[in-house]
Amino acid sequence: MEKLTNRSVQVDRSPMTVSERMYLPGIIKGMGITIGHVFKKKATVSYPEEKRPFSPVFRGLHILNRDEQGRERCTACGLCALACPAEAITMEAAERKPGEENLYREEKYAAKYEINMLRCIFCGYCEEACPKDAVYLTETVMPANYNRKSFIYKKDDLLIPNPNKQG
Repeated sequence: MEKLTNRSVQVDRSPMTVSERMYLPGIIKGMGITIGHVFKKKATVSYPEEKRPFSPVFRGLHILNRDEQGRERCTACGLCALACPAEAITMEAAERKPGEENLYREEKYAAKYEINMLRCIFCGYCEEACPKDAVYLTETVMPANYNRKSFIYKKDDLLIPNPNKQG
């Protein structure tokens, strides 16, 4: 067993000078720091008028891509939902009706596809996991909303508009 020893430390108890008792050097040093910050460049960005530069690898809002013929690329394989560490993606697969097969390459499609942006951590795993390049993270910043339901993006919100569709 180790023996404990009492060690005392000598503290310098010399009397304080007049300037130290008035705290004048500390006050002058603090005011110098404060005045130095007044003349520094502001870190605040006036957002709507002034845009902040983003990193080249910035990941923003999700989109669902279409192929060259304007068809949905998503085949509801579910790999994006499995790869999502925050479990922000929910999807339901459905079979195409008879007669629709000639319009689409795949038999399955995503009947329901939702991303909860409040849970999303913008890691990009969904984009990497997708074998059909259907999910893509854009450079668009997510807009502010006032209620939680508007942060849940459905398939219609995420799907790129069809350029081949008339009307």
